[in-house]
Amino acid sequence: MTAKATRSSTEPVVVLQRGREASLRRRHPWLFQSAIDRVEGKPAPGDTVVVRAARGEVAGRGAWSPRSKISVRMWTYGHQDPAVDEALIRARVNSALALRREHLRDERSGCRLIFAESDGLPGVIADRYADVLVCSFLSTGAERWREVIIDALVEALEPAAVFERSDSSMRGREGLEPRTGLLRGVEPPELVEIDERGCRYLVDVRRGHKTGFYLDQRESRTAVAARASGRLLNAFSYTGGFSVAALVASERGEGAVTSALDIDSSADALALAARNAERNGVDARREAIEGNVFEVLRRFRAEGRRFDTIVLDPPKFADSRARVKKAARGYKDINLLACQLLEPGGLLATFSCSGMLEPQLFQKIVADAALDAGRFGRIVQRLGHPDDHPLALAFPEGRYLKGLLVRVD
Repeated sequence: MTAKATRSSTEPVVVLQRGREASLRRRHPWLFQSAIDRVEGKPAPGDTVVVRAARGEVAGRGAWSPRSKISVRMWTYGHQDPAVDEALIRARVNSALALRREHLRDERSGCRLIFAESDGLPGVIADRYADVLVCSFLSTGAERWREVIIDALVEALEPAAVFERSDSSMRGREGLEPRTGLLRGVEPPELVEIDERGCRYLVDVRRGHKTGFYLDQRESRTAVAARASGRLLNAFSYTGGFSVAALVASERGEGAVTSALDIDSSADALALAARNAERNGVDARREAIEGNVFEVLRRFRAEGRRFDTIVLDPPKFADSRARVKKAARGYKDINLLACQLLEPGGLLATFSCSGMLEPQLFQKIVADAALDAGRFGRIVQRLGHPDDHPLALAFPEGRYLKGLLVRVD
């Protein structure tokens, strides 16, 4: 049974405190607990609620989430908003797919199909790996419309399988239990192969990070491969994407990397990285170390080892504003170590996927690290989201990925 339209005279109402409707006028998709004066009616988690300003005018409609600090994730805005029904949800899915039309033409590739708030579908993530779709439903509203979204994706793309990876900690903050498993079609293979600009990667859709692979680093892998040279150190390497891309580029005469060293704390990730290197015929020039990246780099510093290119792509260090200060120390430490290990004129590719860390602060952290290392750095390229991870103009929080390519003298 599909969800019904949620516009009626008995719709529950969320009334805002005076002056708190300004963000909704700018079409920001989040409404926090602190902005709410009262709730009229008894909405269940995921129900559509009417949001009214203190003076009574309708500011929009959104999904109610009583357990989250984000109490309402907005579906629509203004008093003339359309009904929140199956037709609207399907239209949002089809709009998201239309934006990725160029990516969808390559049936072997990986692509983000739905990017949550930035596609008007808060809490919904959908990725395609060849003929397998992987979906995450991370909010109460996403959960409510789950079946409609899956049906729309299947009808549009006819995948062999749709697999669910709703196992992020975000679900816990929404009061939802984690869930994984097959949703449609046949069980996907143990590893799904995708092709990214001539590089072949194996993706573990059941147990891999996020939905299995870092699709958001597609453009960054290409940019680093084009500029990297000599000995490459790939820290927090996961399944070796940056190393494989750089080594393949050098094989084609499009790059200048001579060797790559992957470092990661996960033996399983390194094992898959080895298979990726072998699959692309570059395994003879790749090595790996399993261990804590901070400890390994400190050991390299003590040993006097040097590299021509260093990639730092760590996991999220801050998942809330309260942790930004501690995260800043971690980013400072790891970038300081990298600056100390680089040869003069070397390339530092450094990234943060912590959405709470502002781009200006990230640049300052890297600048301070270079200063403390006694090095002079120049940004030669800024990196971020690829075009299948669009950013809504009114939702700056969606810009979580920040990257800098820095020449370090």
